[in-house]
Amino acid sequence: MSELMVLGFDTEAEADSFGATLAQMQKDMIVQLQDAAEVVRDPDGKPHVKHGHGMVGAGALGGAFWGMLFGLLFFIPFLGLAIGAGMGALFGKLGKTGIDKQVLEEMGDAVPPGKAGWFLLIGQMTEDKFMAAVTGTDAKLVRSNLTAEQEEQLKQAFGAKKHSKD
Repeated sequence: MSELMVLGFDTEAEADSFGATLAQMQKDMIVQLQDAAEVVRDPDGKPHVKHGHGMVGAGALGGAFWGMLFGLLFFIPFLGLAIGAGMGALFGKLGKTGIDKQVLEEMGDAVPPGKAGWFLLIGQMTEDKFMAAVTGTDAKLVRSNLTAEQEEQLKQAFGAKKHSKD
């Protein structure tokens, strides 16, 4: 089972600092990331994505996955009816993954305009140690557990490349 987690911070510096902590926790095997991306939003709400460079296992899903997720979380309020049908279809796909629309809205709200945050797809973690590191920050935390099937459906909904098992 994987977990999709968002940590929202007041500043880019705080998010960057947590990124260093996250990298150390991965190195210490406290957390096993399947992918990670840092997002910084301009005061006007435009997101800028920094992938979790240097983190073992990070980057596996690719830009299409994060791009579609961030587009869904951050751009829907701005685009309105112009893309209603397309987003309706995407929300339909998301409904099949078992991730509640409200949880997605909470994830977007965790990183409001002018703020920064981390979006994590976690394979495994030592929860008490990971949460102790999070508790030491002022991060806003939103979590959603994913079964293996939900994770695969989410990846497919957002266009992640399917990896063959050889």
